Amino acid sequence: MGQKTTRRGFLVAATAGAAGLALMGVAGCGSTDPGRAAAASLRRPPEAWLFRSRPDLRPPAVRVLESRRGTAPGYIFLAPKKDPDETGPGQDGPMIVDDEGQPVWFRPAPPGEPDVMDFKAQTYRGRPVLTWWGGIHGGYGDGEYVIFDESYREVKRLKAGNGREGDHHEFHITDRDTALVTIYAETPWDLSPYGGPVDGFVLDGIVQEIDIASGEVLFEWRSLEHVDVGESYYEPVDNPDNRFDYFHINSVDVDTDDNLLVSARRTSTVYKIDRESGGVIWRLGGEQNDFTMGEGTAFAYQHDARRQPDGTITLFDNYGPNGEEDRSRAVVLDVDEEAMRADLVREYFAPEGMPIADTQGNVQVLPNGNVFVGWGSEPYFSEFTRDGELLFHAAFAPWGESYRAFRMPWSGRPDDEPTVTTEGGRGDRVTLYASWNGATEVAAWQVFAGPGPDELEPIDSVPRRGFETVIEVKTPEPYVGVQAEDRSGKALGRIMTTEIESRGDDS
Repeated sequence: MGQKTTRRGFLVAATAGAAGLALMGVAGCGSTDPGRAAAASLRRPPEAWLFRSRPDLRPPAVRVLESRRGTAPGYIFLAPKKDPDETGPGQDGPMIVDDEGQPVWFRPAPPGEPDVMDFKAQTYRGRPVLTWWGGIHGGYGDGEYVIFDESYREVKRLKAGNGREGDHHEFHITDRDTALVTIYAETPWDLSPYGGPVDGFVLDGIVQEIDIASGEVLFEWRSLEHVDVGESYYEPVDNPDNRFDYFHINSVDVDTDDNLLVSARRTSTVYKIDRESGGVIWRLGGEQNDFTMGEGTAFAYQHDARRQPDGTITLFDNYGPNGEEDRSRAVVLDVDEEAMRADLVREYFAPEGMPIADTQGNVQVLPNGNVFVGWGSEPYFSEFTRDGELLFHAAFAPWGESYRAFRMPWSGRPDDEPTVTTEGGRGDRVTLYASWNGATEVAAWQVFAGPGPDELEPIDSVPRRGFETVIEVKTPEPYVGVQAEDRSGKALGRIMTTEIESRGDDS
């Protein structure tokens, strides 16, 4: 086997050969010339966006490496965070981008909540919402579960119950308007039967179902009550100060019969859990596997086990079948619970040359049958047709990671106003920079000018171009303004006005 490609090395090589796939954000690249900005981005990918109209936002840049027709509708949901081994560019936080890699909405992680994980759109009380976990993580987390509405206003912050610390691996809203969340609880444990200390500590993998409105814990499942420490493929360190993470719970899903599917990385097992008693109904994979495994079905250190509407189970297989492949993959399994047999339906491997995803990752089956894959600890996310053709492939530029990545429909109507700033040019030339963080209905910007902030007349209309649209006009008037318009030409929000503070010398 040849030398393993590093994530940064592979991305640099890939982007160098991706002619014509420049980032489209002219203003974000610090230039008002689209051709010059595109050429510059091909030579050296920008690491983070910089916007004249929103200098407070510095989202990490996303570079599109492959884009073909046939992708599912919707935006891409990411929660960029810096690689713990490297200093990543830009700010961390929940981010929505379009198919060109342009930011649609970004919220920098606030102080005291430096990490954001599992960012996606869900439904709560019949309405679409944005959800994520925010807090501090170091392999497992201590934080809160956040819900925002379509106007990007906070609806709810939810904590784990029973005095426990909420972990980042799962925040799933059920059709009961309850939340399924994960917890890592330090528990004293005799680890001597497994090669560890008598007075050791183990991390208990816990599932809680919480009523979102009241915060009441409706159900709690503890791995130590149902899964022996000996099922782990890891061994404890003979050190009483070590906390042995034997289970490493990383996803919880509701099965078609209302029981739960729980994925545990360190036992390489998916567990079906009785939602009433907490008992293990069956194990898929691992040392105590209950199924006959068909060819290509074995997986290792997996993430994100989900039951699909067609009855299949999908999961992200970090280490490939039997750990033999040097590429991670998304897997679709037919799991026959009567015959107790699992068969491989489809698999989607990481693009050739991409390093294996050691941690994290997810698989999303889209409404049109396409499959969207977040490659976890690698800075990539991809969309495939049902039959495995790569339609879309993108990455943080130059590095970074998102615990999960999704493609989802979203309609955002911000509660705040658009933002505009100006830059005077020679004579009557003026450059405007207009943006509206999170507004998904904006198709164009109507431009106004006049002698005073309340005496404006329309002078131009330009299509929206990326997060920040650069508009060049000629006007001798001291005030200019912009107003967003939708595709039908209907005005969105009010006219945002600004005074032109300086103009260049025309001599």
